[in-house]
Amino acid sequence: MTRTKQLLLSGTLVLALVLSGGTSYTWHCVSHTHIFPYTGPQSAHAEEKQQWTCGMHPFIIKDEPGDCPICGMKLVPVKPGTTGGAKTESAKPQGERKIKYWAAPMDPTYIRNEPGKSPMGMDLVPVYEDQAATGSIISIDPVTIQNMGISTAKVEQKALHRDLRTVGLVAYDESRQYSINSKVSGWIERLTVNETGQFVKKGTPLLSIYSPDLVSAQEEYLLALNNNQALAKSDFPQIAEGAQRLLEASRSRLKYWDISEQQISELTKTGKVRKTMTLYSSYSGIVTMKMVNEGMFINAGMELFKLSDISKIWINADIYEYELPWVKEGQEAVVEFPYGDMKTLTGKVSYIYPYVEPKTRTVKVRLEFDNPGYHLKPDLYVNVRLNTQPIEDALVIPRNAVLYSGEKRTVFVTLGGGKFEPRLIKIGVEGDQGMVQVTQGLFAGEEIVTSAQFMLDSESQLREAIQKMLEPKKPSESAKPEPMKDPPQEGATGKKNEDLDDLFK
Repeated sequence: MTRTKQLLLSGTLVLALVLSGGTSYTWHCVSHTHIFPYTGPQSAHAEEKQQWTCGMHPFIIKDEPGDCPICGMKLVPVKPGTTGGAKTESAKPQGERKIKYWAAPMDPTYIRNEPGKSPMGMDLVPVYEDQAATGSIISIDPVTIQNMGISTAKVEQKALHRDLRTVGLVAYDESRQYSINSKVSGWIERLTVNETGQFVKKGTPLLSIYSPDLVSAQEEYLLALNNNQALAKSDFPQIAEGAQRLLEASRSRLKYWDISEQQISELTKTGKVRKTMTLYSSYSGIVTMKMVNEGMFINAGMELFKLSDISKIWINADIYEYELPWVKEGQEAVVEFPYGDMKTLTGKVSYIYPYVEPKTRTVKVRLEFDNPGYHLKPDLYVNVRLNTQPIEDALVIPRNAVLYSGEKRTVFVTLGGGKFEPRLIKIGVEGDQGMVQVTQGLFAGEEIVTSAQFMLDSESQLREAIQKMLEPKKPSESAKPEPMKDPPQEGATGKKNEDLDDLFK
């Protein structure tokens, strides 16, 4: 067989192999001459099991490709030597990895020591010791840790206390405030109560008023009285009953205008019309406002006085919005006076107002006290201390250990050996001595960073950003046929390639 025929046969065999869809080949000529000297690449991690993870949620790890159960993004292959986007010191086989805790896929702050369901009904996913649910585990050498001044504290489970101290203002009992007015128009002839702050008892005369309507009403009453006396013994019962009804109507008219029974009895006894009638107080209290003077003309319905009974008073204390979870109705409260030798008062929270004061951004809490000696005067400032109920068995950490960034609350958990894990948490109420309650995200006994965590946060975010910018490794293309490379050109090997056209001559 000639050399030309050998070359033609070799080219035919190569074309047949390419069209047959082979995966990876090494093509040789029938003779010792190589037409396409190319060998398919061998993966350095061919024996390592390929896993898949989500670029946005690196704690999601699957053994096969698919979609992320959280955000729906396509899973990408895990790079050799990494797990879920978090860099590890050594790539351990899956069977040797130890589960640290279990977390909810949609809420990384919801963690448990055992598998189960999240509040949304999804299965909890494992978080291993060599990965973090959020961010990336960072490692710092001991010298740098000492230079950064990192200090730590343990997550404690204990009772959380908080004593609230605030300022209170003595106020009138609104249910004991009264308005005095006249139901008839006229002129004030005499004011019996003529001072603001004057004590008034129920039944005390307030003023004498001359009113043409009252004079007419008195005359009508006397006529009805005389008519009733004349017709009381009539042979016709209907006439006697009519005279009696007329008398009662005239009497009721005087009573509706706040004319007392004593004045009506005196009018009945004397039979003489009085020019002025006296109006009496229907309530007890002090005069907090006086709007009339002697000789003044008043219209029916006009407010004359305001009375307030201060034998029982209110104290309104201001509570800030973040302190509201600690305040409940029925709690004990102690009132202290900032001056003198007045004794402290002990009472209870009777009412929490359902709105916020727009200027002070506080909510008012009402305390009620008896005031027999009138020592508590309205608009007096006092100090108020509320004894709140402690929260038993609460997970508490120092407040300065929490990083606040928008809606996120982050702490750094020490893993030992200079490693730190950023972890999202949810916090509750704040107690005394700078302690705050943790509702989700931590376990009792874990150690967290309480200082210099801002530098750790910067390092964690930097590593996470770099990890996201790294292009994930594409799936292995070993199953696809390798494209044929062009034959070496002149200048690449220093030899002149044969002209393929001459092979088919």
